[in-house]
Amino acid sequence: MIDVRLITLRVFSQCGTIGATAELTGYSPSAVSAQLRELQKALGMQLLTKDGRGVRLTATGRFLVAGSDSLIAEWERLRAAALEAGDQVQPHFGIGGFSTAAAQLLAPLAATLRSARPQLEVQVLEADPARCFDLLVAERIDLAVIVAMQADPHREDDPRFEQRVLLDDPLDVIIPADHPLASHEAVTLDELAAEPWITEAAGSTYHALFTAAFTAVGVTPRIAHEAVEWETLIAFVGAGLGVGLLPRLAPLNGAENVVRLRLTGDGRPSRRIIAAVRRGSITSPLIQESLGILQATAHQILTARLEEDA
Repeated sequence: MIDVRLITLRVFSQCGTIGATAELTGYSPSAVSAQLRELQKALGMQLLTKDGRGVRLTATGRFLVAGSDSLIAEWERLRAAALEAGDQVQPHFGIGGFSTAAAQLLAPLAATLRSARPQLEVQVLEADPARCFDLLVAERIDLAVIVAMQADPHREDDPRFEQRVLLDDPLDVIIPADHPLASHEAVTLDELAAEPWITEAAGSTYHALFTAAFTAVGVTPRIAHEAVEWETLIAFVGAGLGVGLLPRLAPLNGAENVVRLRLTGDGRPSRRIIAAVRRGSITSPLIQESLGILQATAHQILTARLEEDA
């Protein structure tokens, strides 16, 4: 078993402050400081040094953290194999992800796992991708669901994590119900080029997908309004302010005066949703089962969504 004090040191290396480490691990700041002092004493190494009003890792501390990546991965592999050999599952399972994934995928996953294993404690945390990776390091969660474009591209090569593609989530267009094209089953971006568009501000993942889609068809859209939340976008469309792109995984929730249509032709955008776990844990029985449930749930939602909204 990995010394919990080493995990705390790794979290400190990730976030850089005692306060942030305490928040991620669930310990008090004084408990974090005590663990780090005890680890230094036990190892006979100076891992931390004063830095202004705080502390930072020494070269020795940084070397120890980097070298522990393979140790953590090997422990995760051993634990997964031991659980599988004994047909057992871990007693606690943490899962986290962005808002749409948490509502549409992780909540059903948690319900399914708890129903099948009443003794299993499942915790769901809604979190942005950066925090999800921090929570994985802190071992607060065991599986994270994120949008690939939201993740730091360097994470793909990060030796601490493994990633698996869950699904490609198509973006549909939503338009007011009284729009001339509302009776169509599908439309192209060219047909909607002159419409006032509603999208997120530049710099966001959604805006990047939006821009890439129109670049592919050689059209410059007219952005009339900005919205951050899907509920806000849907409300703007329902009020007749314009049209927008909505991931199929995101529900309309019975919104009035809003119709969802498939996009056809060039430039059909989609967002890739991936699962991330600590390296070595991907073969864990519970993680393998969860990946299967997530993919099945996503397939069911994507298949039924257009019929439901109709």
